[in-house]
Amino acid sequence: MPEQTEIRTTERAAPPPPAPPATSDAAVIRDALGVGIAVGLSGFAFGVTSAGVGLSLMQTCALSLLVFTGASQFALVGALAAGGNPLTAAAGAFFLGARNAFYGLRLSAVLGYRATVKPFAAHWVIDETSAVTLAQPDRRTARLGFTVTGLTLYVLWNLTTLAGALGAEALGDTEAWGLDAAGPAVFLALLAPMLKDTVERVAAGLAVVLVMVTLPLLPTGVPVLVSALAAPAVLVVQGRRGRGTAQEPGAPAHDAGAPARPEGNPESRPATEEDRA
Repeated sequence: MPEQTEIRTTERAAPPPPAPPATSDAAVIRDALGVGIAVGLSGFAFGVTSAGVGLSLMQTCALSLLVFTGASQFALVGALAAGGNPLTAAAGAFFLGARNAFYGLRLSAVLGYRATVKPFAAHWVIDETSAVTLAQPDRRTARLGFTVTGLTLYVLWNLTTLAGALGAEALGDTEAWGLDAAGPAVFLALLAPMLKDTVERVAAGLAVVLVMVTLPLLPTGVPVLVSALAAPAVLVVQGRRGRGTAQEPGAPAHDAGAPARPEGNPESRPATEEDRA
């Protein structure tokens, strides 16, 4: 009788994914302080601009304390400076600040704060704190980056708002200082390294195009919301291309009429000379 040998195959478990590189607390604090200080200085520009359109010192400081989102604050005083209706200016600022709600949805899962802490943390959910938080590899460093960035920026923004409103005449034209560009410049510097693949870069580029096209046509704040359509548009195109690629013949298909290829089961293999013997 022919000897039957049992062949056992063992599958090796896939290696675990590599752990994200550790980030030291000192590096997180350094980056968070750099962002907070750089952007916080632009509070000077807001204080000067707000005082220049006729808002009182109390109104200017209240905007920074309670609203605390520079883009919306500048949109409000800019619309008032252009002679716009206060309600229209406030509506534009509201639409511009609505993007922070989308940040909050993402940061809620990343930070994992308790329900009692979330209302207080929500006041610090802005562009800069979101960028620093999402750049961290784990929850502990994410909380550290969020806290240091939010605290530094909140304190410095309000102090420089007060100083700008008090010294509006001495400071002069804010455009000559370039302080109003500090916030967007820092945010773009943080965002650029996070665009690691082609899909993310295309989505960011399309968002910029949408803002530039709609900016002269739509009210203040609405172009920013329109730019959010770039991400789903790019994902839809990518999904269609992926389905089209999957339907293309990559390897020669198996002929249904041909006999099946012999497998590892001894009974399914054709008999050899040794088996016949």
